[in-house]
Amino acid sequence: MGQITISEQDIINAICVDQSRKNHVQPEDVEVELLYDDDSGFSAEAYVNGMKHGLETIDIIEALRLWLDEFLNENPYAGIELVLDDAEGIIAVISV
Repeated sequence: MGQITISEQDIINAICVDQSRKNHVQPEDVEVELLYDDDSGFSAEAYVNGMKHGLETIDIIEALRLWLDEFLNENPYAGIELVLDDAEGIIAVISV
C-alpha cells in the first residue's frame, strides 16, 4: 500500500475549489489560512467576499476528497491523515 503526500499549498487549493463551489465564486476569490491548535487540532479559515467561514477538520477532509477525485484521479475515500510537519507545515498523507 502506497502513500501520497499533499502539500500545504495543495490543501489550500483544495479548500479554495471546494469553497468556491459552495459559494458560487471563482477559486481565486477565496483566501484560506490553515490553522493548528494543540487542543482543537486542525482547522482553517476561508474568506469569501470578505466573509469568514470557519472550517473544521472534517471540512478540510471533504475538500481533500474532492481534490483527490477531480485533480489527482485517486480514490476519494482513501485514508486521509492531516499531519503537522516541522519543515512542510500542514500536509495530508493519503493511503492509496
